[in-house]
Amino acid sequence: MSHFDTPELAEAAFYDAFERADLDAMRAVWADDKGICCIHPGGERLDGVAAVMDSWASILAGGPVLRFRISDRRVRVSGDLAVHILRENLYVEGALRGVALATNVYRRDESGWHMILHHAAADPSPPRVEPPAPGGIH
Repeated sequence: MSHFDTPELAEAAFYDAFERADLDAMRAVWADDKGICCIHPGGERLDGVAAVMDSWASILAGGPVLRFRISDRRVRVSGDLAVHILRENLYVEGALRGVALATNVYRRDESGWHMILHHAAADPSPPRVEPPAPGGIH
């Protein structure tokens, strides 16, 4: 399991793993805990390491497709829990293809900060997002 010193570093690793379609890197972001939970847009609630990682294996199997531009991030930290509420602006081949509202929850333990919940749903009224500058999306 990787060590992330802050929830922001864990979140950056999450989106990096997603963009690169790297299952091992994705696995390193998540807590190794039977209580983890993931809800993909339009999907059912997935509980536990096996169900969550199986879902990521299916999603990432097609290889890198999506690029993310995160906006409207709100962060709440209380002790060993951090909640990030944000918009995921989803790009395919440089074109905006959708916006999701996401909640990412991180917990700190002796091995650092790790994701324990990711919940994303289509944004019913996404704001206009400017296209990324040439050279990439950050």
